[in-house]
Amino acid sequence: MLNLSVLLEDAARETPDRDAVVFGDMRLSYSFVDSIANQVANLLRSRGIGPGDKVALSSPNLPYFPMIYFGALKAGAIVVPLNVLLKPREIAYHLADSDAKALFCFEGAPQLPLGEMGKAGFDQADGCEHFFLLPASLATIESPIEGAELFWAALAGQPGTFDAEPTEATDTAVIIYTSGTTGQPKGAELTHGNLLTNAMVDDTLFARTLHDTSLVTLPLFHIFGQTCVMNVGFYRRATLVMQARFDAKEAIALMVKEKVNVFAGVPTMYWGLLNDDTSAEDLAAVRENLRVAVSGGAALPMEVIKGIKDKFGEDILEGYGLSETSPVASFNRPDRPIKPGSIGLPIWGVEMKLIDDDWKEVEGEGPGEIAVRGHNIMKGYYNRPEATADALRDGWFRTGDVARRDDEGYYFIIDRSKDMILRGGYNVYPRELEEVLLTHPQVSLVAVVGVPHDTHGEEIKAYVIRTPDATVTEDELIAWGREQFAAYKYPRIVEFRDELPMTATGKILKRELR
Repeated sequence: MLNLSVLLEDAARETPDRDAVVFGDMRLSYSFVDSIANQVANLLRSRGIGPGDKVALSSPNLPYFPMIYFGALKAGAIVVPLNVLLKPREIAYHLADSDAKALFCFEGAPQLPLGEMGKAGFDQADGCEHFFLLPASLATIESPIEGAELFWAALAGQPGTFDAEPTEATDTAVIIYTSGTTGQPKGAELTHGNLLTNAMVDDTLFARTLHDTSLVTLPLFHIFGQTCVMNVGFYRRATLVMQARFDAKEAIALMVKEKVNVFAGVPTMYWGLLNDDTSAEDLAAVRENLRVAVSGGAALPMEVIKGIKDKFGEDILEGYGLSETSPVASFNRPDRPIKPGSIGLPIWGVEMKLIDDDWKEVEGEGPGEIAVRGHNIMKGYYNRPEATADALRDGWFRTGDVARRDDEGYYFIIDRSKDMILRGGYNVYPRELEEVLLTHPQVSLVAVVGVPHDTHGEEIKAYVIRTPDATVTEDELIAWGREQFAAYKYPRIVEFRDELPMTATGKILKRELR
């Protein structure tokens, strides 16, 4: 038996009274979080949801997330975390594609009504049977959304104990959605063994203290925050200080107040910390406590690496991974020389190599596409055997990232073989955007590319050929896109053209547009 929920259960046994989660004025112990997770498991069982069933979760970084995440795992269910920025059309797609039977969704706020959008998406997904609303206020006693069942009311009377289902290491624990060049997001099936082993190996990559305190600002619905912050944190019996949405000034205040010694973020977060006008007193407090700074999601600019070292006194440890690799595949280990700009060396139990388009290994420096093999590789894409076969061969996963390798085995990303755009640490795939933009009645042809951006790494730009007599403006098309896509996805720049560069066979030459 191997159930990922052991991360929470073991911590609750050994350090029951230690703060597991801190959010605002709430300080919740490991024993409390575990008892609520047990109630969630009992709730799911009472609704006929058990081993192998899918449970979707849409929540920002709030105590709700680990309670439901581990509660579903205890029940033997498969967790399907959803990006909280998804719109109803996208939510409905994820629920239907994953065969989710239940959705736990945070209520949100007037400016971001997550609950209303979640319910609208749920109503479009015929196979999803249960909608549980996670209220923004504990004082809420009646659901503000018709047809939504309040979470705390549903938990009432459920026992606080539960014997976790005896899942196997090869059983799927989480389905993480990632996009592809085919346009539609695909669900990467990560097993209990994938996630537990990756968390345990990650624990060896950076220093720990007797009681770590981590700032949780990476979204937990993303695999980076899920594995490297929450799962590693619970494995260490750490205290997780949650920030619902990253704000540099608030992050600094939390780091000072809670004496945070572990911080993990994407480059844009480090850029924000670097540019915050931190007081000398707060800066001294952060420098005194901070012991570990980890980055992933995109390459860090050299000026940010140097700036963080000068300001906070810590080297940033960079790593590399993907949703399909649970996620960590390589890391700049503290016991080896750190090479700025490098994604480091493969972690324990993981192999990496460079390959060409035909899967043949590229010797020496390269360049070549990175392929990864090891305990971290996904089971496959849910219900997509062809996409799985394209991505996996003999245990090797081809990443789509092109890199070179030095004579000491360090890897350096130089390009992406696919058209993926990396905006602020989020993967955005042009094909999905293009397919939807083409549904606009005044759009005839469109090509979406990434263009350099100072803070986000890349920004999303759409080159558009309008239909004859079209009057749609750049601002109007951007506003329309904002309604169709999650906030990190829609194009911020639109350029109208009379024609697009193409090959003889009619393929748009995106490299010329870039």
